Amino acid sequence: MVEPSSPAPPREISASPPLPVFDRRRAWLITAMIVTFMLVNYADKAVLGLAAVPIMDELGISNSAYGLISSSFALLFSLSGLIVGFVSAKVSSRVLLFTMAALWAVAQLPVLFVASMPALVAGRVLLGAAEGPAASMSMHALYKWFPADRRGLPSALQISGAALGMLIAAPVLTWLITGFGWRSAFAALAATSVVWSLAWWRVGHDGPYTQERTPGTRAQGPGNPLPYRRLLLNGTVLGSIAAAFGASWAMALSHAWLPVYLRTQLGMTPGAAATLISVVSAFSLVLLLSVPPLLDLMHRRGLSRRWSSGAPQGIAVTVAALAMAAFPFTDGGTQLALLGLAFGGHAIAFPLHYMTASAVVPPLQRGAVFGIVAATGTLPGLIAPYLTGHLLDSASAQSAGYTQSFLLSAAVMATCGLVALVAIRPEHDARRLTTAVPADPLR
Repeated sequence: MVEPSSPAPPREISASPPLPVFDRRRAWLITAMIVTFMLVNYADKAVLGLAAVPIMDELGISNSAYGLISSSFALLFSLSGLIVGFVSAKVSSRVLLFTMAALWAVAQLPVLFVASMPALVAGRVLLGAAEGPAASMSMHALYKWFPADRRGLPSALQISGAALGMLIAAPVLTWLITGFGWRSAFAALAATSVVWSLAWWRVGHDGPYTQERTPGTRAQGPGNPLPYRRLLLNGTVLGSIAAAFGASWAMALSHAWLPVYLRTQLGMTPGAAATLISVVSAFSLVLLLSVPPLLDLMHRRGLSRRWSSGAPQGIAVTVAALAMAAFPFTDGGTQLALLGLAFGGHAIAFPLHYMTASAVVPPLQRGAVFGIVAATGTLPGLIAPYLTGHLLDSASAQSAGYTQSFLLSAAVMATCGLVALVAIRPEHDARRLTTAVPADPLR
């Protein structure tokens, strides 16, 4: 008589999911698409500033009115970034980025039919709503294709799309504006957005790194998300928001008022102003392509995240603030060098603040937290352009108004840089989050 075989012992279930396979070729194709996405994104932002002088002359609008138009871009920018951040847990990055780019094209159309202040405001509000989630969601999409210890260069390249957007867009859009009228620049950007969205729909699938273990935290599963209150109120995320806020203040001022300042206060021609803006963007690009990858390498060799990504972003924003405070009181080559540092030196804060935030946030909640960081960190786009226009109209002279604006900007940026320098401690905060108990993530 054959005895029945004893049942096989239950297999031990691994606490961690299997490691995803790194598809290098596909990952870098996605990176190229996202860099192009960011290039178009920042060209869209910059076009109004580059066309500001002819628009103001043709429509007869004041500095305050122009500042209001520029600030209207940020009216829904932060809110949409926040909402889409939470939606990203349910909707693929392929769909999100395709939808954004298609809406960018639509947003450029109103001024092609009716050149008026209401049409400009309507277009900028829609554009801001569609671009609010762009940086955070494209970074989230990029992180799905790279393991955590290989994100320094891809993150830098993603943000470098901003510098490339200004480096390439400034001369090209200025050439269109001076040669074919300012409306031609809006039409060209609409066509470019359509082309990109169609290409992305074909190749932009989500990557395999969506549920990897975040260093210092538990592997995240559907049943144990961390409370968002706890994620958002730790020093690393708050410091990352501060760094983003300070850097975004300089960027908002650059997009809205730097071209106007160069032409009306420094007496530059449109071509010379575009060239200088391109030089500043090239400086940002060099920083982006060299500093974050170097810091990532130093981290792999043992340097803590606090010193490899936290402190550098705080220092960058603070140094840019000091240059912002100084350049109005200089002239010649010194003024131009300080101006470049003020408007380009903060650039590395953008990839680094995503890296520090992601170091303490579980991957499935990363998109939502990125959206929250972007929503709060980019509020300067709503404040800085209009405030500068108001200062210009209320000052005894435009030069005095610009000086007041730059000094105020320096104070905001320096405060943010110092907060980031002190507050960002990824390893410390990641250890604290390991004690979090599973809870409703909206708590």
